[in-house]
Amino acid sequence: MAEIPVPERALQALAKQLEAEQSVISPHVSADPGEAEPALGLLAAAGPRAAEAPGEYSLVIESVREGYLLHYGEPRVVVGAEPDLALLAGDYLYALGIERLAGLGDDKAVAVLSELIGNCAQLHAEERKNEVPGLWRTSALAVGGGEHADREVARVNRLLTS
Repeated sequence: MAEIPVPERALQALAKQLEAEQSVISPHVSADPGEAEPALGLLAAAGPRAAEAPGEYSLVIESVREGYLLHYGEPRVVVGAEPDLALLAGDYLYALGIERLAGLGDDKAVAVLSELIGNCAQLHAEERKNEVPGLWRTSALAVGGGEHADREVARVNRLLTS
């Protein structure tokens, strides 16, 4: 496991971890994600549920976000991978983030991220990707915690299934 980052350096910590693993992903890791900021990770890190490990929560969100971007967007850390490898790397990063969160013992946040991944896939399949950014923000808030954030995620999930 990589050292615990400060929330603002979550992308650099993710890059360092992926490079150190010396996997098929490692040659495609950009040690400098450039102008990219871990905005969603910072959102989660600021919540009460993340108070004891804000860097971990930021890293978790940004790992899962990078996985999502490898599937559907422009990744910030794993760049230049051919499409099949990018999909596999995306799945790996989903799992990496959720595993790290499970290691923190935060079952509620694990459920939020699991639902987020599935809901994003559903929205893309239904060509409703304009709804994805709001879902990410809501989910990052919920991972960071608080009863209000949990209710908001439940509301969004109800809207998605109606």
